[in-house]
Amino acid sequence: MNDAVKLHYARANLGEAILAALAAAGKDPERLDPDDLAPLDEFHLRGRAATLELARAAGLRAGQEVLDVGCGIGGPSRRIARDFGCRVTGVDLSEEYCRVATLLAARTGLAARCRYRAADALALPLDEASYDVVWSQHAAMNVADKAGFYGEMHRVLKPGGVLALYDVLAGPGGAVHLPSPWARSEETNFLVAPDALRALLESAGFSITDWHDDSDVARDWFASRAKSARDAAPPALGLQLLLGADFAPMARNQVRNLTERRIVVFRVTGRKR
Repeated sequence: MNDAVKLHYARANLGEAILAALAAAGKDPERLDPDDLAPLDEFHLRGRAATLELARAAGLRAGQEVLDVGCGIGGPSRRIARDFGCRVTGVDLSEEYCRVATLLAARTGLAARCRYRAADALALPLDEASYDVVWSQHAAMNVADKAGFYGEMHRVLKPGGVLALYDVLAGPGGAVHLPSPWARSEETNFLVAPDALRALLESAGFSITDWHDDSDVARDWFASRAKSARDAAPPALGLQLLLGADFAPMARNQVRNLTERRIVVFRVTGRKR
């Protein structure tokens, strides 16, 4: 299953493509601000706004050790390192994503506060009770073993540590339209409903502190983005760099899935019991 997930996100020479797109957009690839990467590196619904809302809900503060599970190319980790003063470890199944995340942390002057490593979220190569916060945005959709996924998060959190999630869940509208940004087929599509997520988290040893349905706002945000994309040529720096030639049908299906409530979007925080 991991091989199928890796294949879905596989992009050869991704770092070079991103640097070239930045140069084409008039940015200096050697000296970047995290804001320069905003069109690309917040690879989840509602982008930076969702990251900042989750960070505030989690009560992030300077000096905390944060683990970002499913970090992608590192956009949220760089954002919370810069804006909240945290030290962030990002893990992702994709070695290429981790390589690019490391490159971009260096180019944005955040290498001292952000580090990345390729790892399986079901067997994290990390010590027990070593993080103040475990963070994850739009990663669980690709994980079949949800109990193992949240169990590992619980294991590496310190006692009383914070769990912060922003995820796509199964909605009441029926099976999702594919391809989607996280799955080209059912082989990598593993959504659970909100009630099932709550039960999984509580069984893993978490107490829920915030449970927020963000679906309507996420739907409007993505529909607006999709309309803008239809009305203009795609920017050099955009999600098509990550998702490839089938980004357009993925975007159309994402709008349908949100509008028809085949998917819902929740922000969740909790604490390790």
